[in-house]
This record gives sequence, structure tokens and C-alpha cells, in this order.
Amino acid sequence: MSFFKKIFSSDKKETLDKGLEKTKSSFFGKLSKAVAGKSKVDAEVLDNLEEVLVSSDVGVDTTLKVIERIEERVSKDKYLGTEELNKILREEIAALLSETNSGEDTEYTIPSLPKQADGRKTPYVLMVVGVNGVGKTTTIGKLAYQFKKQGLNVVLGAADTFRAAAIDQLQVWADRVDVPMIRQEMGSDPASVAFDALKSGVNQEADVIIIDTAGRLHNKVNLMNELTKVKRVMQKVVVDAPHDVLLVLDGSTGQNAFEQAKQFTAATEVTSLAVTKLDGTAKGGVVIGISDQFKIPVKYIGVGEGIEDLQVFNKFEFVDSFFK
Repeated sequence: MSFFKKIFSSDKKETLDKGLEKTKSSFFGKLSKAVAGKSKVDAEVLDNLEEVLVSSDVGVDTTLKVIERIEERVSKDKYLGTEELNKILREEIAALLSETNSGEDTEYTIPSLPKQADGRKTPYVLMVVGVNGVGKTTTIGKLAYQFKKQGLNVVLGAADTFRAAAIDQLQVWADRVDVPMIRQEMGSDPASVAFDALKSGVNQEADVIIIDTAGRLHNKVNLMNELTKVKRVMQKVVVDAPHDVLLVLDGSTGQNAFEQAKQFTAATEVTSLAVTKLDGTAKGGVVIGISDQFKIPVKYIGVGEGIEDLQVFNKFEFVDSFFK
């Protein structure tokens, strides 16, 4: 398809190719077994393909959609060779991702926001949610780095006050990237930290304010109440904050990432996703399934440990690397 053209720089694409290597090798190893000895796509090949997609953590519902679309093409084209299967899979997965507006961007950008009532700049407020251990703080640090690299003024808010380690870890990133961070003591009210961070950000004429939040899922009602309160308090400073609620998921956990997405989308409105740790896993298919099932755009993917290895998710480049 014509839309599979090179969009990223060669370095960025190379990092993406390398980051998805385990997923790709696993997927194509299974796919080649599924079509072994077959010259055309028949019912047996489709059954085998279904198994391959499910075992690659694409998810059952999304897999069934993909299989249905391929069945349609098989019935329409009458004779479809297995050598064409790779191309068709590539096209149908890109089409699925297009349905959630996932992956249109190639660079770190923020929308242009109208000025506040008093004439001051409106900062872009990003609230980050996710359980501990998924790479949430690292993702915030890498985002701060990328936004600063674009020439934007960034302020961080350490509203995950449940763990001292979370505050300290975020401080390490703030120091590394050289951006200000607003913090209080462990156990402080998260909404109070968020309020202070937004006040400080507005006073400093920040372009971007990133708020870290606690990721406790053991009591969904408490989590829901806390996140609702944080939002409500932020809106006292910036009326339409947050402009984005980013859920960070660990891609290496496969189906567990689906469960976390389900829990968080039930607790708060999630508007975008970051899927991390794709370089260390063969479960990269989870990006496709989560985006499709929750109808939430994937905005960023983590494909390595380096500070540059959090990439803006672009569906064409992702599918190109996946099926290369």
C-alpha cells in the first residue's frame, strides 16, 4: 500500500526495528509454521493464523476481526496465495489502527491552546496514570526530555505521594533533564501537589505540565475518587485541565496489560496510551489489541532503555517494522 513510506529518520526507524525484533521473530516463526506446505489461504490456514495472533497477544476480539477481514478478501479474490498473507495482514492491521486515530504523528507536539481569561499562556497539562513498575516515571522523564528538546518549558508534579521512592525517582529525572519539579512530603494530598504544580507552571509560563499520579489498583473506588479529585482541583487553576490522560502500560506483560487498561478506563477517562518495554518481549502484538479493544489511541511506545527510545507511535512505521 502506498501509505507504507518512510516517515521516521533512519536512526529512529533502526531503533524501532531493533525494539520490535523479538516480537517479529516470534510472530513470523509461528506464521511460517501456520502456512507450511500450503499454497493458498484455506480454512486450516485461517485457523492456524487465528492461533498465531492470539498467542502473539493481539487479543481474541481483535484477532477475530482480523480473521473476518481476511476471510472476506479470500471469498472475494477466490484464490489467495499464502505468499500474499503477509501483505494482507499488514494492510488489515494498519486499517484497524486507523480506526482509533492511532499513530498519525511523527514528532513530539502539543496542541495550540487559547490563552487564559487573564491573558496568560495556557500550559498543556498531561496527567499520567498507571500501576507501579510499568515504566510510568521513566516515561514521564523521557517525555520531559523530548518536550524540552523541542524548546518547550516543562514542569513536573510529583502527585504520586503514596511512595517516597516515586517522588525521589521523579526528582532524579527532573534533575537529569534539568526541569523544575513540584513536590511535597510522602503522604501529602496528591490533589494539593497537582494544584501547586499547575500554579507554579502558570507563573513560570510553562508550555507543558506533567503530573504523575499513584497507581494503586487494589481499590478501584479509591483510585477513581483520587483521580477525580486531582482533576477537579487542577481545573481551579487551568479550566480544561488535564488536556490528556496518558495511561502507561508494560507491553511485556501481555494480557495483564489488557486487564490494567480495563481497570483504569473504568476508574477514569483515559485519552491516550503509552506502551513500554516492547524491546524486551515477544508480546508486541498487545499494542494492536489494546488500541483496537479500548478505542484509545496509542501515542508513545518504549523500544529501549535510552532516553531517546521512547518514540512517538506511528502506525505505518510500526506495521512496517513488525512485518519487515
